[in-house]
Amino acid sequence: MFEQELQRYFGFSSFKQGQQEVITRLLNYQSAAAIFPTGAGKSLCYQLPAMLLPHLTLVVSPLLSLMKDQIDFLQEHGIPAARLDSTLSRNDYTAILEQARRGELKILMISVERFKNERFRHHLERMRVSLLAIDEAHCISEWGHNFRPEYLKLPVYAREFNISQVLLLTATATEQVIGDMCRKFAIPREHVTVTGFYRRNLFLQVTPTREADKIKQLAERIRQAPHDPTIVYVTLQKTAEEVAEALRARNISAAPYHAGMPNEDREQIQNRFMAGELACVVATIAFGMGIDKRDIRRVIHYDLPKSLENYSQEIGRSGRDGNVSLCEVLANRDNLNILENFVYGDTPEYEAIHKLLLMIKQQQHFIWEVKLTQLSTDLNIRLLPLNTLFVYLDMEGLIRPKYTYFEEYSFKHLLGAADIINQFQGERREFLGALFGCCETKKTWTYVDIPLLLARYQTDRQRVIAALEYFEEKGWIELQAKQAVDVYDIMTQGFEVDMVAEKIFTLFHTKEAHEIQRIHRMVEFFESETCLSRRLAGYFGERLAEEACGHCSVCQQGKVAIQRTIALSPLSTMDMAGLTREFVSIAGKHATPLNVTKFLCGIQTPIFTRLKIRNLPHFGALERYPFAEVNAEAAKLC
Repeated sequence: MFEQELQRYFGFSSFKQGQQEVITRLLNYQSAAAIFPTGAGKSLCYQLPAMLLPHLTLVVSPLLSLMKDQIDFLQEHGIPAARLDSTLSRNDYTAILEQARRGELKILMISVERFKNERFRHHLERMRVSLLAIDEAHCISEWGHNFRPEYLKLPVYAREFNISQVLLLTATATEQVIGDMCRKFAIPREHVTVTGFYRRNLFLQVTPTREADKIKQLAERIRQAPHDPTIVYVTLQKTAEEVAEALRARNISAAPYHAGMPNEDREQIQNRFMAGELACVVATIAFGMGIDKRDIRRVIHYDLPKSLENYSQEIGRSGRDGNVSLCEVLANRDNLNILENFVYGDTPEYEAIHKLLLMIKQQQHFIWEVKLTQLSTDLNIRLLPLNTLFVYLDMEGLIRPKYTYFEEYSFKHLLGAADIINQFQGERREFLGALFGCCETKKTWTYVDIPLLLARYQTDRQRVIAALEYFEEKGWIELQAKQAVDVYDIMTQGFEVDMVAEKIFTLFHTKEAHEIQRIHRMVEFFESETCLSRRLAGYFGERLAEEACGHCSVCQQGKVAIQRTIALSPLSTMDMAGLTREFVSIAGKHATPLNVTKFLCGIQTPIFTRLKIRNLPHFGALERYPFAEVNAEAAKLC
């Protein structure tokens, strides 16, 4: 069944395990979930149905690199597909939306944040969508390893835009996470296809390595086969730069890749790696999602991964061609505290939660408009945990998200205002006269005062946006929208601020403890006395028949011990005042014990970004020390 269509559209003669089951379910107009290992063909589960279902398939994808690779593949096969992202020109963005609206596209890839975009929502209402496919669907679960609060809105968006079918895709989900995903989308458990996580061609190697010897060990490993495609994973952006430079100094072709680099640089490195022009990429976890390079021979973790889920996902990028590939961890405990510090950095201060609750309590109206970026700085909470905080407030019944709009609409005239108005008659002409009468031109851009227009003319905001969109479609103006404002209903103000603040603060601490436990579970795994392949499969609910796989370091060499290899001086001997003097001077009232701790542990915050704290000489000076111990010293200092 469907083999002819598979051959016709993709040139494949047969399905991989699990694919046909998922595709059949979708073409019977049912929702489904596919839990396949990395590289096992999840994408085909929506790509083939997209060609056979009557309308558009909308794909939610978390990373630009994943979208680019998928679209390149689809266009090579003559499948009408496109992506919407921030790198597109205004003309390309508009053209893609028009293609989707006219039914000329079969696949449109977007980020989850796009659903909040007022302009996109306007166009989506005019599209006919058969299927919503959600990649990295584990992001919807608070108990997943990469929880993204925005994903919790996806079931709401599906209902709002009348999308009756959903496909959930992920490579890394425990039984608990699978259950959570399915509940949120009302997908029956029998509609979930799990193909297993075990990969016979991957050699799992744990190599205890002193921190001082890592570069030497890494270079020696790469030199064994210098042209083999290799990904080296590190924790920090600066480590990616340093390791790539150290490898180049040893005449090894290597380049760094991390989220702090310009988009065009990252894209160039990815393209060179995919084309085989670059053998080694030293990367943070920003690299790899959706990379479909089948001949990656080595994935080497220079630093410990963040979790077993991350480890499984990252090693899954190697050996997709079925040939033997090495997955090696250069293991020690020296960077363990750095991993834990990232977790602590995402827990808001109690005072910040309390301040936000007071803001809600004191609102004079039950409609609350928020600029999240500004609020993030005001509360000194990073955007991801701030979004999580809003999810908790929603769960508590205090607020409910309504929509997002743009505060500022501006345009460049490609046709004069009078010429545009003259295209219309009657009331429409009168409306456009009022619209252009509420505009102010500054240099080349003309700004629309929408509140003034609504006060002067009996109309609604949606009509104004629709008119501006129509002008751009006709090529009369070049339109841009800025300054997103999130709008919430305040459901109640009859709550006790202290009690709710304590409850939500406890939720964050529970989540923090869960993430710390996840790190410790990973270290226990690497020190396992039993087969690594068997234990990894078991973590994801798969039971292997064999007691020993024969292709992991435990099976071949036995258990290892992971040690700390850098001797740390006692914190009591540190010149804490000297390390923090410049920070305290610049931070002023923000130099609380917790912020001093975050500064010394190298944890970025919104206020640090605004004050350019990262550029200070001692930022991250104590990143290898336990957060709690640094915090105790900071409390004495403050």
